[in-house]
Parts: sequence; C-alpha cells; structure tokens
Amino acid sequence: MHATYQAAADIDVITSTASIPGLGMVPINAFVLHGPQPVLVDTGAVIDRDEFMTALRSVIDPAALCWIWLSHTDFDHIGALHELLAVNTELRVITTFLSVGIMGLSDPLPMERVHLLNPGQVIKLGNRTLVALKPPVFDNAATMGFVDDTTGVLFSSDCFGALLSAVPESASEIPDDELRQGQVRWATIDSPWVHKVDEASFAKDLRAISDLEPTMILSSHLPAAPGDMTSRMLAALEATSTAEPFVGPDQAALEQMLAQMTSATPR
Repeated sequence: MHATYQAAADIDVITSTASIPGLGMVPINAFVLHGPQPVLVDTGAVIDRDEFMTALRSVIDPAALCWIWLSHTDFDHIGALHELLAVNTELRVITTFLSVGIMGLSDPLPMERVHLLNPGQVIKLGNRTLVALKPPVFDNAATMGFVDDTTGVLFSSDCFGALLSAVPESASEIPDDELRQGQVRWATIDSPWVHKVDEASFAKDLRAISDLEPTMILSSHLPAAPGDMTSRMLAALEATSTAEPFVGPDQAALEQMLAQMTSATPR
C-alpha cells in the first residue's frame, strides 16, 4: 500500500513499505517538489507502479510535472518512469550519463528528453536551485542526490536508509538505538564496499555532508529526518566501516525457511 505525507510545505512524500524477513521493514520513497517547475524524485518500484501512480495523482497531476530526477536505475526507483514519460510528453529526466547507459540495456530513455548532470553541477528549475552531489554511501555507481539550495533539504537517494521495526512519517519518532542499528545494518547490506574504504577518505565525505547543514534529509529508505538529526545519522554511517559485514542466508538456511513455511501452512 502506498501512502503520502508532507515532509515540508512544498514537498510531498510518496511511500510504501517493504518487509524483509528476519531483517525488518524499509520504506521506499519518492518525492514531489511543488513549485513553478514541479519535480518528481524517482518513480517508485516496478512491482507496484500502478499503486504508485494512484498515490502520485493524489498529490499532483502527472501532466503538471516538468522534471523527473532519477537518482539511479534500481528497480525500486524506475517503476513508473516510462509510463510518466508517455502520459506527459513534455516531461524531462535529469540523471547521469551512466544511468542513461544502464537504462539503454533494457528500456532506453529518449535522449531528447534527458538532461545530463554530474555531481557538483547545478540546475535551476523555476524558483529552485538544485546542486547535484554523490552521497557518501550508495549501492549503484550511477547514484546522484542533490541539495535544494532554496530550502536546504538534502535528497540523499539510498544513503541514510534503515531497517526498522515500524515505519513512521518522521525519523525523529524512531528510538536512537534502533535508528543507529537499522542504519548500520542497511548500509552493510546496501553498500558492502564501505568495509574496504579508506577511513580518512570516508570521514572527509561525511564531513562534507555535515558542512552542508541540511535543514532536512530525505532518503529513499528512511522517513523524513529533520536537520538536527544529521550528526547522529552521520555517526551511524561512520560506524558502518567497522561493523560486522552482512552475510546472507545460504542454501541450507533457505531450505530451513521453506520447511518452516510449509509446516505453518494450514492443510
């Protein structure tokens, strides 16, 4: 089920929740930035794109959108992308060269409707100035987030995601210990390369986020987080590099889970 809520006066969140057995729950978020040139950040998951479109229509007419910011090409970000391009023939996609290349392997983007941007570059959309950046952690090399200079909100893509016991509308409602553990676990799964990164280089990337002093952090996989949570969330990421690496279930564990499911099924 999709739901919507306001993260700020001009920012709506479209969210659904995925349950990962044995690990917890994780939100899957997209964002609508209202204004003279409305922007949709990501387009939901492929598996439930119809439900995503229904939720999107409850906060904005897709025909009114001017831009889609495609943070990267994972299946939980591209669900309604091509449907939206078909519904709104004026809609354009802001993304990276690498994202365009990846999409070209399955469902190519129309190049005349693409606006290529690299981290560090800026695009002005109506009353908003968006500054592209590479988040400190990511699972896809094409990932590109941004800061909205007008509001100070950081859109961090998968970075700062967390596995949770429940998903509220604000990260401030999550107990500190649960948030920290959930973020560390998520990062070890989503960005396992963090265990091999140079600690000084990683610390520099985290400081760069701190120096931005975001008024809010909007992650694809965390409820909206007020800016005063930034230091705690960065500390969780810093702890990830020395946390225990994630090891997924093997075949024996899978067979055990399947047996348990079979025994629990009513006859």
